Amino acid sequence: MVTLPKGATDCHCHIFGPQDVFPYDPASGFKPADAPKEALFALHDQMGIERCVIVQSGCHGHDNRVVADAITARPGRYLGIALAPADIGATQLKALDNQGFRGLRFNYMSHLAPGADRDALRALAPRLADLGWHLQIHMEDRLIAPMTPWLADLPVPVVIDHFGRIDASRPRDQAEFQALLRLLDYEHLWCKVSGSERASRQDPPYADAVPYAREVVQRFPDRVLWGTDWPHPNFRADPPDDGDLFDLLPRIAPTEALMQSLLVENPERLYGFGQGTHT
Repeated sequence: MVTLPKGATDCHCHIFGPQDVFPYDPASGFKPADAPKEALFALHDQMGIERCVIVQSGCHGHDNRVVADAITARPGRYLGIALAPADIGATQLKALDNQGFRGLRFNYMSHLAPGADRDALRALAPRLADLGWHLQIHMEDRLIAPMTPWLADLPVPVVIDHFGRIDASRPRDQAEFQALLRLLDYEHLWCKVSGSERASRQDPPYADAVPYAREVVQRFPDRVLWGTDWPHPNFRADPPDDGDLFDLLPRIAPTEALMQSLLVENPERLYGFGQGTHT
C-alpha cells in the first residue's frame, strides 16, 4: 500500500444520505444507495488520509446539510464544496462559509443538471472572491476550449474537475487535452487529477490515464489537487477498487516533492487547512 505524506488530503469525494436523515432532491434523476460519512471516514483512516474536501452531490441538490454534518464531525480536518444557484446572495454564502464550505461547483455534463451561463458566473465571482472562495467546474472535454474565455478572466481561482474528463484512449496531442493545457496556463486555473478511472478506457489499473495526469502534475505542480472521487457515482461499471487508485499516485506524482505538493501543500494553500484563512 502507498504510504501517504503527513497531512495528505482527499480533495474530491462525496457522501450520500442516509436518506432517512438527508433525503434526496426529488428533482434529481440520480438516486444512489446510501454512502454515509462513517464509510468515508473509515476509508480515509485506513488509507492514511488526514484531511478532506467533500463535494456536495447533485442527488441532494442545493440542500448542503449532508456535507455540513460531515464537516462538523471532523472539524478543522474536513471542508466542503457547495451546490447553490448562481444568484445566491452574500448572506447565504457567508452562512455556508461559517459551516466550512470553501467553493461552489457547477456541472457542465450532459447527465447532470446544467450549470450557470457565462454572465451568471461573471456576476457571482466577486461574491466568491470576497470570501476567498473558488469556483469548481465539472465539464465534458468537448467544452474545455469553448469555456476557456468564460474562465480565463474570472477574479477567483477556478478548479477543473477530473482533468477535464479527457479520453485517455486517444493520443496526447488530441485537441481536448491540448485545450486543457492551454487553459491551465492561466495562473488562477487549478486542476484535479482525480478520476483516472473515468479518463481510462481500460480495465484496472487504468494505466492509460497515468501519462495525462502525470503531465498535468509536472507542468503545473503548484496548482494540482487529487481526490478519490469516492464512492465513484455514475461510473460506467462496478465501482473501482480504491486501492488501485491509490497505487497510481506514485506514478502520477513520481517524486517526493510532487507528491507533497499534490497531497499536502496545494490543498493547504487553496482551502486554508491549518491556516485560519482560506485565501
